[in-house]
Amino acid sequence: MNQSEFAALHGVSRKTVTKWKERGWLVFAGDEVDVEASNKLLKRYRRDGVPTVTEPAAKKPRGNKRQPVTQAAKGVTLEAGESAGDVAKQILSGNVELMDFDEARCFKENYLGLMAQLEYERKSGSLVELDTATAILFEEFRAQRDAWLNWPTRVGPILAADLGVEADRVVEALTAHVHKQIAQLGEPEANFSEREG
Repeated sequence: MNQSEFAALHGVSRKTVTKWKERGWLVFAGDEVDVEASNKLLKRYRRDGVPTVTEPAAKKPRGNKRQPVTQAAKGVTLEAGESAGDVAKQILSGNVELMDFDEARCFKENYLGLMAQLEYERKSGSLVELDTATAILFEEFRAQRDAWLNWPTRVGPILAADLGVEADRVVEALTAHVHKQIAQLGEPEANFSEREG
């Protein structure tokens, strides 16, 4: 159909259709507007999508192996030396199906909402960053280790007096056992994934 008929189909002015044409939202077959292809572009790029007065777009054939871009992105990781732009090109070069404008806007708003929730939880103190939790765990373990290493020199003389034996021998024996116990405990590991849920 011509541009005037396409404008009437969508219930807009001819000037609006001219703007769509300038933006590259219309597909032409010669001088005529390709309605189905143009509607697909309008659905993707217009803020309000395609008005409901238009004819329905043809359904996609079953068995199409294209996957949503968000699904394709899950299988791609940012390698050392790669930029985010390189990764985006890698995702989009695959067999992906891009979202239309409304789906993308909805996805973006949901993502921003989740990010705001994470930021709120972090600021309220109910969510702690992994690096901070790891540092705190390390400092606590170090404090416990230091307390145990100082324990034989603090308790050894008292224990030796109670038993009536030489204090140096008791401190030496306790120190050896404390060192052995600390060596068996090993280094602290911050494995928080086991405690989730």
